[in-house]
Amino acid sequence: MKKIFLFFAAVCTFVACDPAQEDISNGTSISLDELKAMTSVTVNKAENGQNGNVITCVTTAPVNAKWTFKPSVGPGKDIVSYGVTKKMAIDDYIVTLTALCADGTELKADYPISCQVITDPLVKVYLYGEDPTTEPPFTPNAWDMGQMRFSDFEGAYLPYLSDEVYENLTTIIFDVAEASDDCKVAISNGWWGNWYYDTNPWSGTPKSVKPGLFEVAINDDINRECSRKYKDADPAGGKDLALMVVGGSCTIRAVYYEE
Repeated sequence: MKKIFLFFAAVCTFVACDPAQEDISNGTSISLDELKAMTSVTVNKAENGQNGNVITCVTTAPVNAKWTFKPSVGPGKDIVSYGVTKKMAIDDYIVTLTALCADGTELKADYPISCQVITDPLVKVYLYGEDPTTEPPFTPNAWDMGQMRFSDFEGAYLPYLSDEVYENLTTIIFDVAEASDDCKVAISNGWWGNWYYDTNPWSGTPKSVKPGLFEVAINDDINRECSRKYKDADPAGGKDLALMVVGGSCTIRAVYYEE
């Protein structure tokens, strides 16, 4: 009974990220070699033969598949899908396919990929500050979570992020015009929710903010707990991502992501 429960929980972990995942319950386990034979991870090419910045991952294996894109520095991003194409920044990546077989066997295959030149430029999608006249720099109030909450009903400056953004996005970028030496922020999904990256201001370590670009990676926890499509299945889901100044002060010039 314990084995059946663990397998069910593992499958739910995968399926929770993509309700459209295929039902593999009647399938059988496969070997790692068989998984690799049915999988391809490729990068497009520039005219000079160098690797471009578009990675395409596909598997036809009868498994539940999760891809992790891990850059040389910083956290990776997980996407559950049989096939995915992503525009990346120039960097070296480890693309990991985690495959869950019907009998509960988990397989992992790593694919080192280097993106050397930009063949398909990332485009900035502004959430705030594209036009500094209508959206001028702002200084969020300390200990006021509404000031930098991504919400369609409570946030002061930032819009609600769609489920698609949470699912596919890697990083949200804050363009910080000014910041005091002691400026720190906590990252959460609300006062009665969870704190991300151990930034709980009472028991964790809030992140320091400096002038320049401050990046917040959208990890699996943020995706699962802030996407509204998971709200009915998970009481912790459907909440708004929020940053809160808990020390010092800063001025935000713009907020955007790249795709």
